[in-house]
Amino acid sequence: MATKIKLMRLGKMRAPYYRIVVADSRTKREGRVIETIGKYHPKEDPSFIEVDTERAQYWLGVGAQPTEPVAAILRVTGDWQKFKGEPAPPPMKVAAPKPDRKALYEEAVRGNGDEPAAGATTPKKKAAPKAEDAAPADAAAETPAAE
Repeated sequence: MATKIKLMRLGKMRAPYYRIVVADSRTKREGRVIETIGKYHPKEDPSFIEVDTERAQYWLGVGAQPTEPVAAILRVTGDWQKFKGEPAPPPMKVAAPKPDRKALYEEAVRGNGDEPAAGATTPKKKAAPKAEDAAPADAAAETPAAE
């Protein structure tokens, strides 16, 4: 059986992500697979590439042929050079780790201290005067004007 290492497309329209799979060369793009050996997310910055090196080396060793896009990915990760016995490529760019949200929150609380932020809170609305309180005030206001 002729095997290929190819990309299986997943995701939504205009938001693709791929699995790097080993499949029979006669199967469809999203058809039955023998094994999944990696992931590829091209829309992230930098692109996310994860390949199980041991399994990729095994499948290349037993004669699985990578498609052109997969061959390019294997060159970036260095698996192709390792298989051919060539020198390793420069290291891949890796996205900076995301900061821990809890640590960011605690830092913001510490930075603010116990001081209230100026203008951060809105003043309470004053309640409208009640009918009982408004009647004597109106009467007092009318009395001096009548005299």
